[in-house]
This record gives sequence, C-alpha cells and structure tokens, in this order.
Amino acid sequence: MKHLGFASIPAVQQYLRYAESEQLNLNQAISEAGLDQDVLRNENGRIKGEQFQNLIKSLLIQSDDPLLGLHSARFVQPGSYSVLGYIAMSCATIGEAIDKIPVFEKLVGDMGVTSIRLSPQSCVLEWHCAYEDSAVRQHMIDNVLASWTNYARWLANTDTAAQEIRLERSKPGADLAEAYEAFFKCPVLFESGCNRIIFERDLLALPLRQPDKMLLKTLEDHAQNRLSTMEEEEKRFSIRVSDIIRRQLTMGSARKELIAAELNMTSRTLQRKLENEGHRYQELLDQVRLQCARELLAQRHLALQDIAINLGFSDHRAFHRRFKDWTGLTPGQYRASTGSKTRAPVFQEGA
Repeated sequence: MKHLGFASIPAVQQYLRYAESEQLNLNQAISEAGLDQDVLRNENGRIKGEQFQNLIKSLLIQSDDPLLGLHSARFVQPGSYSVLGYIAMSCATIGEAIDKIPVFEKLVGDMGVTSIRLSPQSCVLEWHCAYEDSAVRQHMIDNVLASWTNYARWLANTDTAAQEIRLERSKPGADLAEAYEAFFKCPVLFESGCNRIIFERDLLALPLRQPDKMLLKTLEDHAQNRLSTMEEEEKRFSIRVSDIIRRQLTMGSARKELIAAELNMTSRTLQRKLENEGHRYQELLDQVRLQCARELLAQRHLALQDIAINLGFSDHRAFHRRFKDWTGLTPGQYRASTGSKTRAPVFQEGA
C-alpha cells in the first residue's frame, strides 16, 4: 500500500466542524481512525494520511451523505490551509494567491499536488489527489475544489463563477448533478479523467479584500522556515535511527524498544515518526543489516556464524535465509563473488 504522507491538523479540523454540524459521533470516528484527541488539539500537529483517510471513511459511513465533499467545504476557514491560508489573505490579487499554492501546499499536507496552466483566455487549476480509497478520494476531491471556490469567493468578496468544473468521478443521478452545478454556478463535467477548475484568465486580476505586502513577506518567511524545518527533521530522524541501529548491532541487538528508549520516546512514537517519512522500522533495520553484512562478508577471516551474531540474528541459518531474501545469493555465494581482501573493522563504538 502506498504511504499517504501526512495531513495537518487544521485541514482535519474542517471535516470535524462538518461532523459536529451534522451531529455525527466524533468520538467513534476519531477512534476508528486511530487518532488521539490531544493530537487533534495541536494546531501545529499532523496525522498520518492513512488516519485521515480512515477518518473521512468513518464520517462517510455515519452520515451517508453523497455530497459530503461539497457540504464540508462550507466549513473552510483561512486556518484550514495552515499558514498558506493567511498568505493568500495577504496577497493583492487572486492570481497572486493562486501562485502561492504549489509553493506552500505541503504545509497543509500530502493529500495531493496542485498544477496551474495558463492560456491566453483561461486558467486551469488542477488537483492531483494522492489518496486511493475510491469513496474517500471522490469526496476529498470535491472538498478541495469546493473549498478553493468558497475561499476565493470570500477573499475577493465576489460570487463570480468559474467557466467549467471537470471531475474524474462517475456521473451521479440528476438531483446530485444539479447540486454540483448549483454550488459551483457553472457546468460540471463528470468522468473527465481529471479534477480541474477552469476560469477566465481575467479573474486572476481580481483584487482581494485585505492585501498586506509587509505581512505577506513575514508569513512567507515563516512558511519557508517551516518547510525547511520539516524537511530537515524528516531527513535527520530516519538517518539518526539508522545510525543508532548500526551502533546497537555492535552489542548484538537492535530491538525497536532499545532504539526508542535511546531517543526518549515510546516504540509507538518511533514507528509513527518513521511512517510520517514513509519508512518502517523493519525496513531501516534490514537496510542497515544488509549494508553491514556486505562489509563483514568482505572480511574473509570472519566466520558466517560470527557475522550472524554481530547482525543480531539467532543463528547463521536465520542470517542465511534473510541475506538470500535481500540479494538472491547466500552469504557464501556473495563472499565468493567479491574479490575483496579487506580486513579493516566495520563497527566502531560510537559510529
């Protein structure tokens, strides 16, 4: 299954406001998504994309609302887009605000990617959804395009409509199709193979209600710092875990509980932080073991039994099976295929 990245808490809260308005059982939905109430109160927090997908699925089942995506778009707020929402508020025109979306949308989450295409007469704003569950995907796409529409109308203080909406979803019944057109106030084409808002290029020049050039600069600097911090934290954490695994292997064990304790966190938190980067603990452990195994096998004076113990395996047979799974070769075949005479030690205390 593809890793779905993360979703910011402000993006999640838009759906929670919808759920409250419909008097749905929020505790049930939160529990079914595997979420913690404390996490949902942290405006700067984020949850796994899989949890967000499961939350929406639970709300869908409870509400039985065929227009959940459109209806939840009513609850969009500037904060729904994290700092990107406030950046858009501070822009001078709709066009300037739209240009900020691809730059900063990762702060909102990994639910999808936006592309913008201009022609002499029109602008195409397209969203490429990353979620795979067919029911959730349909409503999330509806929500994103409808939320953009609602927020743009509020920002520009206008009820101007797009020229056309195109959706990949199958065509619904006549009543629901009419509801889409009533919301967007323009033709909506279903089964289009894409998810787009197409509008006249002249609308890019629409002025916004409260432009603030100084505040915009401050917000963009803040957003850039947050993006840089996120990227550094993600990169640093997985590398740090791998380094600790390598060091723990010198003592013959690299259990997840030991790694988590060294990082002053629970095993569950360790796994969650790795999953936020698209990794699993076992995946990192296997990568480190394979790298170390290749280095140790190059030292021909080392017995396979000793290498297996060094890598935390119970015996050489377990090492033999795992190494063959990794490389398609047995340890002996791999050693025979390399001509290295290297005898330098691999593991160093504190490496």
